Amino acid sequence: MANISYKDAGVDIDAGNDFVEAIKSDVKSTFDKNVIGGIGSFAGAYALPTGYKEPVILSATDGVGTKLKLAIESNKFDTVGIDLVAMCVNDLICNFGTPMFFLDYYATGKLVPENAKDVVAGIAEGCRRSECSLVGGETAEMPGMYSNDDFDLAGFAVGIAERSEMDTVSNVKEGQVILALPSSGVHSNGYSLVRKLFFDKLGMSLDSDLNGAPLVDTLLEPTRIYVKEFKANRDKITALAHITGGGIIENLPRVLPEGMRAQISKDSIKVLPIFEFMSQYIDEEEMFRTFNMGVGMVLVVDGENVEEICNNTDAYVIGAMIKGEKGVDLI
Repeated sequence: MANISYKDAGVDIDAGNDFVEAIKSDVKSTFDKNVIGGIGSFAGAYALPTGYKEPVILSATDGVGTKLKLAIESNKFDTVGIDLVAMCVNDLICNFGTPMFFLDYYATGKLVPENAKDVVAGIAEGCRRSECSLVGGETAEMPGMYSNDDFDLAGFAVGIAERSEMDTVSNVKEGQVILALPSSGVHSNGYSLVRKLFFDKLGMSLDSDLNGAPLVDTLLEPTRIYVKEFKANRDKITALAHITGGGIIENLPRVLPEGMRAQISKDSIKVLPIFEFMSQYIDEEEMFRTFNMGVGMVLVVDGENVEEICNNTDAYVIGAMIKGEKGVDLI
């Protein structure tokens, strides 16, 4: 009986090594002066930035969900990496964390190096947009656990904050203004419902036209990253809420103290065309509890800071803080 190898079992070590070599330039393009060492060590190393009185390390982890299925079905892999970074770093800044470094986990039934390289190129692009370094990752080839065509992603972002800046909830007061930073699209939540509507109920395909563009392009539009807007305005922001699964209704209360209620004008929200289309088939309440509806990040600010923030970003006013039971009113 002939001997068998790891490759016979479905794991190609040589292909994995070639993949690591292929992504080195993308990974190195994200490095800043605090990265210690290069690629291939057992652990990524990063020197803590100086200048903090009482530094606190923050971490966030997330995935891309069933948006990955669209990438796989359309054979478009260059944007889901941006989504992965965005979902993590956008959470970090809500606790006033400045992203420092990122790690990724890529699991698949069979490694297709060119596809995986596109994914990592997207992760590197996301890191550049969020000004954090990609210091490590794991690529796991697991035949039998995943089908050959499938893969999954997980991301891990680490940031730093001044401890005194982190208690944003207690600083939210009556009369403060609520601003919206627009989303770029559906972002990375609600894709199970998206797929159910467009493909099962409406019988559309990835190439179907939606508002003058292929549906797949609209659905794979990468999640917007808000790190630069946060950094430019952090001293003028009281609180931030990343609008992900659960929409404004579920996410904004996470940064509100007891006795404070957010009053938001639905008419003021610049709803994206894709959500207007979907609203023909999904109840409004369900839409607002599932999707961002065009608002990717919410800022709570003092009235005196509204004009400056709106002038140096694309933020706009959608409501105000009032006294009441903690929660959100959409009026």
